[in-house]
Amino acid sequence: MAKNDKLTAIKGMNDILPPDSARWEWFEDKVRNLMGRFAYRNIRTPIVEPTALFVRGLGEVTDIVEKEMYSFEDKLNGEHLTIRPEGTAGVVRAVVENNLLYDGGKRLFYIGPMFRHERPQRGRYRQFHQVGVEAMGFAGPELDAEVILLAAQLWKELGIDDVRLELNSLGQPDERKAHREALIAYFEQHTDVMDEEGKRRMYSNPLRVLDTKNPAMQDMVNAAPKLMEYLGDASKAHLKAVQDILDANGVAWTLNPRLVRGMDYYNLTVFEFITDKLGSQGTICGGGRYDYLIEQVGGKPAPAVGWGMGIERVLEVLKEIGAEIPQPAADAYIIIPDASALPLVFKTAQQLRSAGVAVQMHAAAGGSAEGMGSMKSQFKKADASGARYALIFGADELAEGKVTIKSLRDGEGQQQQQSLAEVAQWADSLKSAA
Repeated sequence: MAKNDKLTAIKGMNDILPPDSARWEWFEDKVRNLMGRFAYRNIRTPIVEPTALFVRGLGEVTDIVEKEMYSFEDKLNGEHLTIRPEGTAGVVRAVVENNLLYDGGKRLFYIGPMFRHERPQRGRYRQFHQVGVEAMGFAGPELDAEVILLAAQLWKELGIDDVRLELNSLGQPDERKAHREALIAYFEQHTDVMDEEGKRRMYSNPLRVLDTKNPAMQDMVNAAPKLMEYLGDASKAHLKAVQDILDANGVAWTLNPRLVRGMDYYNLTVFEFITDKLGSQGTICGGGRYDYLIEQVGGKPAPAVGWGMGIERVLEVLKEIGAEIPQPAADAYIIIPDASALPLVFKTAQQLRSAGVAVQMHAAAGGSAEGMGSMKSQFKKADASGARYALIFGADELAEGKVTIKSLRDGEGQQQQQSLAEVAQWADSLKSAA
């Protein structure tokens, strides 16, 4: 590449620019507010973790570990490191390392970027962002239901109603072992209709064969032994308790015996929220119970349940349904006919900002303080900014120690004059009227 060639972002790793970034901030504010009401607390973990954490936690034969992780060797000390492809493993590592469960269970949530090496497409990127919740140290089905209800409440508050919930139970390890053996025996009798990916997974991860999207295999997998047939009474009772709580709260669900999820750490309840708005990338939230992962990464055995939600996909759904997402705008835009007034104008602007008013200053074009532009051009910029008011610091007003405040949004252009010495009182009235 030549020295002055234009550099561009990596495909599938996207810039998030204004005004689109305001959609992200709005969504994240909604999430943080909801998490607070459910008493979930924020956790922030490193983007880079030991590769072994994901190999051990997610499973060696999962797609993520086999194909999608960005892994490298640290030049400093030869450590094998990976940029996180998902959030749960890192949160578990942090909980174990910092002994967070010493005084009981923890309800946690995170928001942040994840990275997977895959072909970029709508709703699926190499750098993508997730919201995740993890309830650790709680064994009861009520926590499975709680995290599902949390997601369902978010859809309600976002105005997304075209979402269906699919549930399944993966049971416990001994139940899965018996089902696994039955699956392998069944698949061995139907290798003639299996693709190469299915044959490869048949022995290493037969549950994932059930998740195939190959149309030629659908009849075969539909007739495969169902895990539900191998569940004991305790596993069935756990799922029934989750379903009862969802029913009592009016959250509809469908039992999907082929739902397995993409990580090996799940047991008992697994679930996905799916929409038809995004075509093949319709899963916008998924998760389940993972009672053995904490022990697998070196902690004392402890139960846990959680989910991950793709932010890009949720924002795509909001766009599809035409959701109105407010764009931020200043309360006041300052118009400056004469650059000589700038010191006083800045002083007033700082007073207003200290009083809680959002203020946008008009700035000179071309880097010259003398080139503030005409009043007409400044008013055009004020109107385009979305500000509710224009504050005009003209020579006549300043001579009297005043500023003119003109409404930009009431359709009539009402205006008043306010003493500079009492401008904070106008700020108070502005906040009380908001």
